Amino acid sequence: MLEPAEWEFWDTWMRAQRRLARELDRGLQRDCGISKAEFSVLMTLERPMRVGELADALDWEKSRVAHLLTRMENRGLVARIEDGATGRRTGVELTAEGRRTAESAVRAHGANIRRLVLDRLTPGQAAAIRAWSEELLG
Repeated sequence: MLEPAEWEFWDTWMRAQRRLARELDRGLQRDCGISKAEFSVLMTLERPMRVGELADALDWEKSRVAHLLTRMENRGLVARIEDGATGRRTGVELTAEGRRTAESAVRAHGANIRRLVLDRLTPGQAAAIRAWSEELLG
């Protein structure tokens, strides 16, 4: 059983995580007009990929990826690739607009990460959080 101070620590940590995630998500939407999920796709789709391959890389359900790709295709960020022999859609790739959006998002999101997190930590704090995070990830 946790002690009251431990519960307080846990509650504070969870609230801080939620606030940070919310602020970073808002920044992506405000600065780039994309969601966190769209950012994840743009960062992962460095080369043409099959939808299932992209879903595996993101560790998402294929149906979630397919739905998001349809929205992103409608916005001109990605394009479906057809197999020349069969005419079937076999994959997806970034469009020129998708690449521009990805490049812009990397800059904007990086600036928000710096402002909200990195600029508020000493090098020692950052090293401790990184070591702890790596330990949790195993």
